[in-house]
Amino acid sequence: METTIDPKTITKRLRRDTWNAIDEYKMLEDGDKIMVCLSGGKDSYTMLDMLLHYQKASGIDFELVAVNMDQKQPGFPEEVLPNYLKENDIPHLIVSQDTYSVVKEKTPEGKATCSLCSRMRRGKLYATAREIGANKLALGHHRDDIIETFLLNLFFSGKLEAMPPKFVSDSGEHTVIRPLAFCKEEEIIAYSEDRKFPIIPCNLCGSQPKMQRQMVKKMLNDWEVDYPDRKAVIFNALKNTSPSHLLDKNLYDFIGLKN
Repeated sequence: METTIDPKTITKRLRRDTWNAIDEYKMLEDGDKIMVCLSGGKDSYTMLDMLLHYQKASGIDFELVAVNMDQKQPGFPEEVLPNYLKENDIPHLIVSQDTYSVVKEKTPEGKATCSLCSRMRRGKLYATAREIGANKLALGHHRDDIIETFLLNLFFSGKLEAMPPKFVSDSGEHTVIRPLAFCKEEEIIAYSEDRKFPIIPCNLCGSQPKMQRQMVKKMLNDWEVDYPDRKAVIFNALKNTSPSHLLDKNLYDFIGLKN
């Protein structure tokens, strides 16, 4: 991990990559009210910092509201995020819903809780965005998350699918953006360490052994040691697809193809 790189260099890289994603996918527009989904992890803190920077530096007139969802995990430090947001004068809202008890009750022993937890959290966040009049939600997924999700779907679900930098919710009410889509996790880690964010660990699923995502992450990191820049190559492939050279007839008209 490049945790020894000069903090100013890391900041410049993250701001550059964040802006490139914002600009390339037109994530921000004048008049936007963006609900920044803040978990208390390194990614969402970094995303909030990047958006606050570009709220001042981009020339685009948009509003930010940081929203954290207290899922009633045992031992969750309720005061950490409100204190941080108040100290930094950031508009915010804390919403509560006991998803922890439901997830633990519904998930068989030894099974990953992430899927059910994510669905419940997403439903509550969409409802909150509706209540506060936010037209966009910002999520903190980064480049490594996108690559890992692509490989998870490839290896375990039999589909070519990753995380889009921008999409519209099923209801059509909200646009979801991922401003860190081009950012490297190792640089986010270094930035978080330098900024000394008050990180809140996820106790709900972090201790579950042999999770598929952790297996894929290890595989990618091992590849990176033997074949540097593999992650960059895979990420570029996701931006450079050729439907005519795949097998999905819904994306390309193989049936109607004539010589």
